[in-house]
Amino acid sequence: MESAQTAVKTAKRTKVRDAAATREKILVVATKEFAAKGFDGARVDAIVERCKISKNLIYHYFDSKEALFIEVMERAYAAMRDRQNELGLKGESPADDMRALVTHTIQHFIEEPNFVLLLATENLNKARHIRKSKVILDMFNPLKSALAEILERGKAQGVFRPDADWVDLYVSISGLGSYFISNRYTLSYVLGVDLASDERVKSRLEHVPDLIISYLCNWQSADRN
Repeated sequence: MESAQTAVKTAKRTKVRDAAATREKILVVATKEFAAKGFDGARVDAIVERCKISKNLIYHYFDSKEALFIEVMERAYAAMRDRQNELGLKGESPADDMRALVTHTIQHFIEEPNFVLLLATENLNKARHIRKSKVILDMFNPLKSALAEILERGKAQGVFRPDADWVDLYVSISGLGSYFISNRYTLSYVLGVDLASDERVKSRLEHVPDLIISYLCNWQSADRN
């Protein structure tokens, strides 16, 4: 009897693992499809073909194409949250912590170019899909909180300019960090450089934090001039 029960439990665990693996495979393939073609251009049939599964199985895990896209977006935001959680801020120097946060954020955009593409397609849809998510706002909160906390700590110490706003700051960090990725092909052509080269990526990882820190820390000398 015990061996039969063990066999049943093993079979159930295997089924759960297989289901989780299939679901993960669908999300990985769907991420590439949505990133490459946008929400409107992406096709469930293409995802089915690449996953080598039946269409019914996709709709077993996800109610609709939109539900699949929302979960793809949730997965993308979760990856950004996880990267933020990996960042160990020392809390000794607001400038050092801000530089680390900016660098960390830009590194995520560089390593996850599909995230930038997914954001672009969702902006074309005016955030219509992610508004239906129950978890994305919570996933974004750690980054928002860390940025605001470092900024306020720097203001309190007289290190950062007192009029700096965390919303403006994040928009600037995000724009400076993602624009050269989302527009790298056209910019590389018209500028005559390869923005995807290791040298250019390294330069960007140094340039953007320098700009942000310069804005936050050099306001006193600018006022005196």
